[in-house]
Amino acid sequence: MAEPQGDSANYLARISEWADSHLTLIRNISTGMAIAGVILFAKSIKLTKKFTSALDIPVEFIEKNVKLRGKLCHITEKGLEVEHVPISLPFLSSLQRKWQSNGVLLVRLAGVELTPNAMVWLQEELKPAQMMWFQLLGREDLVLDCLILVNKGRFFSVCLNEEILRQGLGKTTRIEGLHHDSPLYWKLHKRLLQAELKALKKNKGIWKEESYLEKLRDHISNNKFVQKLKQFVNWLRIHI
Repeated sequence: MAEPQGDSANYLARISEWADSHLTLIRNISTGMAIAGVILFAKSIKLTKKFTSALDIPVEFIEKNVKLRGKLCHITEKGLEVEHVPISLPFLSSLQRKWQSNGVLLVRLAGVELTPNAMVWLQEELKPAQMMWFQLLGREDLVLDCLILVNKGRFFSVCLNEEILRQGLGKTTRIEGLHHDSPLYWKLHKRLLQAELKALKKNKGIWKEESYLEKLRDHISNNKFVQKLKQFVNWLRIHI
């Protein structure tokens, strides 16, 4: 009766010896399986996918207001052209680049109506290839409505939507993509209104008060008598 137990003990001993002698192989297999699991999980939730069109972004990303990372390419009248920079996996960044295609996303500053001076300000403030985060709020055809965050220093970031309003370079508008009665809508809308109010109080940008001479000039030019006098002078020039 003792022989089966002895055979079992010898069998276990042999397995243990084999495992000890091939410990590195076992560790490599375990590591490989772990990495493969991470890759499959990341691909399943599209964390490593590079989006080159607004239509490529899953609906659930927009519904959950996911933040994506990107690199500034161009500043246009329609918005910022941003190259999406997906999450890179350790040891696989070079392989990821082979999977990725080229293309940019058109990102619009949500809840802000920009002035022409806002375009000039953006071109002065943002560096070429500036890294930024953009929080998805809505999508209209090929345009993404987002909150855009850029780093200022190592520990400080600025929301461009709010900063443009604080500089008096835009007006608050409806935040496209969010339901008007949602808590997030009113939370963000309140932040934008507060930024706009700061510019109004400091008379910055479009809220800057006209000087007395400017008001007097406008008053004179809009006076009916002056307008009729100009018309009479123009008539004389034509007929004399």
